[in-house]
Amino acid sequence: MNTLIQKIFSKQKETPNDASVYIDLLDACKLAGDYESAKKGALMARKNVDSIPMYEAYRKLLLLCAPHDLDAYLLYLEQNRPVETRFYEPRRKVLKQVVDALQGLVDDKLDELFLSMPPRVGKTSLMIFFMSWKIGRDSEHPNLYSSYSDRITKAFYNGVLEIINDTDTYLWHDVFPESKTARTNADEETIDIDRRKHYPSLTCRAIEGTLNGACDAQDGVIIADDLVADIEEAMSKDRLISKWSRVDNNLIPRGKGKTKYLWIGTRWSVIDPAGIRMDLLANDERFADYRYKVINLPALDSNDESNFDYPFNVGFDTLYYQRRRASFERNNDMASWLAQYMGQPIEREGTLFTPYDFRYYNGELPENPDRIFMAVDPAFGGGDFVAGPVCYQYGDDIYVPAVIYDNSDKRITQPQIASLIERYNITWVQFEANKSIQSFATEVDNLLKEKDIKINITTKPAKNTMSKETRILDKAPEIRERMIFLEDGKRDRQYSLFMQNVFSFKLLGKNKHDDAPDSLAMAMDMIVKKHSVEIFRRPF
Repeated sequence: MNTLIQKIFSKQKETPNDASVYIDLLDACKLAGDYESAKKGALMARKNVDSIPMYEAYRKLLLLCAPHDLDAYLLYLEQNRPVETRFYEPRRKVLKQVVDALQGLVDDKLDELFLSMPPRVGKTSLMIFFMSWKIGRDSEHPNLYSSYSDRITKAFYNGVLEIINDTDTYLWHDVFPESKTARTNADEETIDIDRRKHYPSLTCRAIEGTLNGACDAQDGVIIADDLVADIEEAMSKDRLISKWSRVDNNLIPRGKGKTKYLWIGTRWSVIDPAGIRMDLLANDERFADYRYKVINLPALDSNDESNFDYPFNVGFDTLYYQRRRASFERNNDMASWLAQYMGQPIEREGTLFTPYDFRYYNGELPENPDRIFMAVDPAFGGGDFVAGPVCYQYGDDIYVPAVIYDNSDKRITQPQIASLIERYNITWVQFEANKSIQSFATEVDNLLKEKDIKINITTKPAKNTMSKETRILDKAPEIRERMIFLEDGKRDRQYSLFMQNVFSFKLLGKNKHDDAPDSLAMAMDMIVKKHSVEIFRRPF
């Protein structure tokens, strides 16, 4: 049978628009139970659905896969809806990686999944669709959905029920023709599929509600969705610790056997329930063979562009998120921006810099600077950032008209530095260097010599007697008082990311990247006090 399926695929390459080839593939895959090949054929047919026969072949192949493949289920479920009103198809390019991870949970390739995404991009809706598929394909193993309030759990319950009952909009009964709703209870927020059971197919219950003895998820899935209610709760360590105690004592024990755990929502704090659980899995050797995955989809990507600019205007474009960030920055609350939109929990009392700490200017530099220099914290890529401010010194004031902040390969960052040197007439560049990175400065110098640009380039190793955090803390008052940055709206992509990295730096806890504030501390080390000359009468 596998040989036959391969022959059909070969035929498909010769005649990609022949619907009869896909029907032959459908029949062969049915006999072989080969849902992977059926899915492959469906995605091929999806590219050529202009004719009615091809569209029908596409639908039938999807339907064959749908009970087994979540992606196929989501594509098939809404086929009766206009494409612009569908939930999944316009968002598939972004959400497919999440769908694949959910498939891994169900296929027992993962034990636990952590998902962080900005508000209103579809994470809870995707969980509703996922759970409608889960209880349709496996109604016997109970599942539990929990959130911080009854209002959220009620909406989830109604959402799953709508997919099952609204046959005009959703094709759930096509996918699971033998399944039926045996019992629903709006007060208890429970759904039973196929038969009434002591522990229903799905129970939705707020984390503060009754969990012990009332619900179970043995060999099912437990979804913990936004267990922290709001910023007020997130800023109270006592309330967070109390919330974790409830989660650890009441929610997690609802699962046993092969129960899978799924944590989604805003990462408000490193000690929120998801953070504490993540730390346990990462650092306790008893979970060494435990299979878990963390997916963080931030509002803006590394190019400062929206990750959720969906078709049909159902998402959020880059300008929307940049404006949201500007609002948080103006309100001196970058911690909330980072938590809600970038998936980076920040402990507010640990941040060293805030937007209100700094001085700003409109982009027009004064004339006749005393010196123009640049400090560079270099890197070769691989996740680490090259960071450095261009500095114009006027007496005690240091204006910063441009920066480099890029985690690309050195073949990209070194020419960027050379370009900044040429554009801003920089006369002195200092690189922080050790033996492994000494060549970085040499290669930039070679690029400048090719342009016949001669400047003073120096290298200086970091002090091994002082940690990076201590150096930044030591220079923090001078950075706040003397450095003047471009105001919001005048910054390019790298400048915006640079400032975001500065605002997210914290003394308590871990810093994923601290390159931007470290480069500012380096720049302050390069300051040379301006000397004055005065004529006076000899005193003797």
